[in-house]
Amino acid sequence: MQHTDTLAMRENSATSATVKLYIWAAIILIAAELIGAISIPLGPGKVVLLPMVWALLIGAGIGIMSRRMPGTIGVDTGAQVRAASILQPALLVFIAKLGLVVGGSLPVVFASGWALVFQEFGHFVGTVILGLPVALLLGIKREAVGATFSVGREPSLAIIGERYGMDSPEGRGVLAEYLTGTLFGALFIAIVAGFITSLGIFHPNSLAMGSGIGSGSMMAAAAGAIAAQQTPEVAKEVMALAAAANLITTTLGTYFTLFISLPLAVWGYRVLEPLIGRTTKASVIDQGPSSSDVSLESHELGWVGRVSAWFAAGALALIANYVGYQVLSPEAFAGMAIMIGAVFAGEMLCSLLGRKIPAVCTVSVVAMFLTSPLCPWAAEVTRLTNSINMLAVITPMLTFAGLSIAKDLPAFRRLGWRIVLVSFLANFGTFIGAVLIAEFFH
Repeated sequence: MQHTDTLAMRENSATSATVKLYIWAAIILIAAELIGAISIPLGPGKVVLLPMVWALLIGAGIGIMSRRMPGTIGVDTGAQVRAASILQPALLVFIAKLGLVVGGSLPVVFASGWALVFQEFGHFVGTVILGLPVALLLGIKREAVGATFSVGREPSLAIIGERYGMDSPEGRGVLAEYLTGTLFGALFIAIVAGFITSLGIFHPNSLAMGSGIGSGSMMAAAAGAIAAQQTPEVAKEVMALAAAANLITTTLGTYFTLFISLPLAVWGYRVLEPLIGRTTKASVIDQGPSSSDVSLESHELGWVGRVSAWFAAGALALIANYVGYQVLSPEAFAGMAIMIGAVFAGEMLCSLLGRKIPAVCTVSVVAMFLTSPLCPWAAEVTRLTNSINMLAVITPMLTFAGLSIAKDLPAFRRLGWRIVLVSFLANFGTFIGAVLIAEFFH
């Protein structure tokens, strides 16, 4: 009986935390959309702070200030962990929107040809080429391998954990990259991608392919920043190519990192360390957190939680569509219903396949079919879903990302500035490496 009461209390607490998160997300999203896009001149280019960036920053601020708020309204650590759990299924709504765009833009995707194929090497080699030499010059030792062989998402943690162990120098390096990317990856890549776009030196399609980093939130931030500076037609192509590149990175990324970028990082360290390696304070102090400092666990949501997250993300996207773009029509509601339906079908397909293929891929395939020439209702589906602006779908995702940030700040404070700088360079390297290769083939 006592066990049953405890479970009931936990469920009530989780429900209360979820409702509170959704309310905060709505408030933050409306505030971000009302602030709008702000351009800041910076040298020959400009930094464009879009509503999605404001949502990320405001969400992070709410999480940080929550310790001084009454418990009934504050977003405590438990709620922040739940926000991270909600982010993953909610992100599938954005993936569905991308898939719908890709399905209707398949000729553009196919026309990109070898650029789309070979840019993938830039994603996995750029991190090493740019990050590793700087890490060695700063005096970082074997941590440099873990911090620069990838952008440090979950599959990379698994690879390093199996190969070296998470408490090894390589493990501390990849944890530092993971932590930096989790906290600031979306914000950093949005600002960088927006600034480089404003310079006008790369074709938008090349920049779009560079956005396909393999992280949903970072891809959304980068592609959104690029698309915001294009005409509506070009913006559609940007999103289609970014989605296609991200799909390739997601499906093949583990193999690329395991067989190409990690061996390259190990070889580069062995060759370059005797030549340019330095002994500094960073060489004798552990660079990066230990596995006990960073919580890598997330609460897996059941079907009820996932469906709740989909509808919440959909509702928030409709609010953003109205506040930011003054569109709230029956077509928008129908379009959102199609997107959520595509997510549900993709999740079902993923479950039927034993989750051997990521839900990101199955949702993308279902959504692409709906607007492809193979679907008899493609024209109507396209018309309905086009009533929802892509950026309006991105903002809710980064709102939840912002609300989840504060839980990792204590571990982030323990990172040395050198390893943080190297982590940012690795994130920049994966973007610019793919852009340069795509531009060469364009």
